[in-house]
Amino acid sequence: MAASSAAPVKNVVVFRNGDPFFGGHRFVVNQRQVATMEAFLNEVTQSIGAPLAVRTLYTPRQGHRVSDLHDLQTGAQYVAAGFERFKKLDLVQRYLITGNFSKCIPLFLMSLLSVFRNGDLLCPPFRFIIPRSLQQDLDQILSLITEKVSLRTGAVRRLCSLDGVSVSSAGELQTGRCYVAVGTERFKKLPYVELLVSKATERYFTFFICMCLEMIPP
Repeated sequence: MAASSAAPVKNVVVFRNGDPFFGGHRFVVNQRQVATMEAFLNEVTQSIGAPLAVRTLYTPRQGHRVSDLHDLQTGAQYVAAGFERFKKLDLVQRYLITGNFSKCIPLFLMSLLSVFRNGDLLCPPFRFIIPRSLQQDLDQILSLITEKVSLRTGAVRRLCSLDGVSVSSAGELQTGRCYVAVGTERFKKLPYVELLVSKATERYFTFFICMCLEMIPP
C-alpha cells in the first residue's frame, strides 16, 4: 500500500532562462529525496550554474509558472529563472533534446562550441566544430581557437565559462555551451550572452539545424 501511494519519480530537462547556448540539464525528481519545490530549485541553481538563485520554473513556450513538484510532468522541459522576465526557449535548445534531431547530434553537435573574445562585447561569438581527433587535446583546441579568434594579447591561453571558471581539460568542454577565450590577461566577467543574442544568431542556428535535419535518413 505504501509503495502504491509513493510519489512517482519524474525525469525533466531544465534550461537557463535567456541562454540559447545552454544544452539543458536532466534531473531525476524523487520526492523522497527532494521533498519541496524550494529544495528542488536550490538543486537546479547549483546544477545548471545559474549566476543567481533560481526562483521559478516556467513551461518553455507559454511561460506558465510551475509552483509545485506535483505539477512537474515527466519527460517535460522547463526554463529556470530568477527574478528576471521569462524568455521563451530558443529553437536550438528545443532541437538539442528532441527525438527528431537526436540522430544528428553525434556527428555535429558533440563538438559544437561558441567562443567569445574576452572583454569584447562588440564581436559575436565564434562557432567551432571541433574535429573528433582533437576532442581530447585541450592544447590543440586552444591553438585552433587562436587562429580564428585573434586576441589582442596573442594566443588563447585558456577557455573560461561565462562565470570565469577555467577549463582544465578537454573533457570538461560541453557541447552547445558558450566559453570565453582568454590570453595572458585576467578574465573579464561581462554579460556576453545577454548583449549578443540577436536575430542574426537565431538565423544562423536555424540554418545550421535545418542543414542537419536534411541529412537525417528517413
